[in-house]
Amino acid sequence: MEITKHTAKSDGTRFSIQRNGREVARAYLFLMTNDLHSTPFGLLEDVFVDNSLRGEGLGRTIVNAIIEEAKARGCYKLIATSRYSRTSVHELYQRIGFEEHGKEFRINF
Repeated sequence: MEITKHTAKSDGTRFSIQRNGREVARAYLFLMTNDLHSTPFGLLEDVFVDNSLRGEGLGRTIVNAIIEEAKARGCYKLIATSRYSRTSVHELYQRIGFEEHGKEFRINF
């Protein structure tokens, strides 16, 4: 058996919200393709809001910007992952319209 490797297309964009010259929120959108679909899928990653500003809507604002970008770029889905302990993040994602779908597995190196 031989395993071959081929480069897969991907693209990443970093979104940021600044206040008074300081970054107060950020998130990444990674676009990837696979053989099952002719259009890309998006991965929402590393959503961060400054602790002192949580609850002001910055998370919703930046996630909505990423959703709009994913739609504009033709994504057929957008995936967001979160640790089980981050229930407030889960609630935010659900309010925005994300649904629980599957389970994440990972190996840390």
